[in-house]
Amino acid sequence: MSQILILYSTTDGHTRSICERLRSIAEAAGHKVTLADITENETIDPAPYDKVVIGASIRYGKHNPKVTAYIKRHRATLEQRPSALFSVNLVARKPGKDTPEGNPYFRRYLRRLPWKPQHLAVFAGRLDYPSYSSLDRWLIRMIMFVTGGPTDPKAVVEFTDWKKVEDLGRLIASM
Repeated sequence: MSQILILYSTTDGHTRSICERLRSIAEAAGHKVTLADITENETIDPAPYDKVVIGASIRYGKHNPKVTAYIKRHRATLEQRPSALFSVNLVARKPGKDTPEGNPYFRRYLRRLPWKPQHLAVFAGRLDYPSYSSLDRWLIRMIMFVTGGPTDPKAVVEFTDWKKVEDLGRLIASM
């Protein structure tokens, strides 16, 4: 049994949902999992854990800077354990953009990171217009219009491939 730390940064809660699914898979495999919001637990020490997973959402092309700060602060520890990093974004709804190699935002983010996790993943997120502020709803609708996505302001569309999430969960459990 391993001690696994799963940290996340979420904008609208969907990255947390993905992490909860990862946790359930790892726990079903007999591991003990700590799940924490990295933006609220910036001081959590990864050293006591056998494996570390970090998931971060993207809004307007950017990951939360607190994720990068955490990674830089704990780089030495992160490099000493099995690890995974994943990104959640709406660009990943398109074929070819749903992989670490094909997702332009994730590729750019990885180039800036000093840490090189062993496993990488990209998941399409959830579009939830009714829950967004007026400004976010308007901006995201414009982005979706330009990129050929849904623009109905009442739309709630989940693009996440949960099988891919479960595959990562099994991989984490076996690291």
